[in-house]
Amino acid sequence: MEEKETGRLEAFSDGVFAVAITLLVLTIKIPGIDVPASHLPNDAQLWQILLNEWPMLAAYTTSFATIGVMWINHHRLYTHIKRTSTILMLLNLLLLLMIVFIPVPTALVAEYLVHPDQHAAALLYSGTYVIIAVCFNLLWRYASYHNRLLAKNADIRAVKAITRQYWFGPVVFLLAFMLALFSTPASLTLCFLLALFFAIPPRLPRSLSEQSY
Repeated sequence: MEEKETGRLEAFSDGVFAVAITLLVLTIKIPGIDVPASHLPNDAQLWQILLNEWPMLAAYTTSFATIGVMWINHHRLYTHIKRTSTILMLLNLLLLLMIVFIPVPTALVAEYLVHPDQHAAALLYSGTYVIIAVCFNLLWRYASYHNRLLAKNADIRAVKAITRQYWFGPVVFLLAFMLALFSTPASLTLCFLLALFFAIPPRLPRSLSEQSY
């Protein structure tokens, strides 16, 4: 079996993903809870408060799902990437830089989700994902170019399937960015759906022998 050089890089990346997904919890703030016990809301008031906080919960859910799916895809890439280089590590750091930033636009978009005439927060949110999608493509294309850092016996069909699937990322996230100019909820929904799309393993192209039947 070919020796794998990326262990430390993957362990560091997993830690950053864990920090980013944990920081999302800090965006959840329930008003009226940090008061003296004598002034705590009753059950009916608490349910109403929680219902009023649906934008925050929607933004949290979307970002949690997106970061989780990005972690899954990062893991998929490194099942093929077996060697490292300085450029790969720098590209990986650039990707992590953007991922750990996600809680910031998440907190902003949660505040502005109920203001249909304000679009800056949604543009920052979807724009962050555009940059992340570009970073994923740069990392993968650098590593996979002529099998530069892949396993010597890498599955060519799997490599091509990942490359093909990753083309959709920047394009569709750019569409979500443009949609944010008109509708924050629609842009957020598209980001969530795109996360679900990338959760699905890329479909392998059929081999030549299979295509002959």
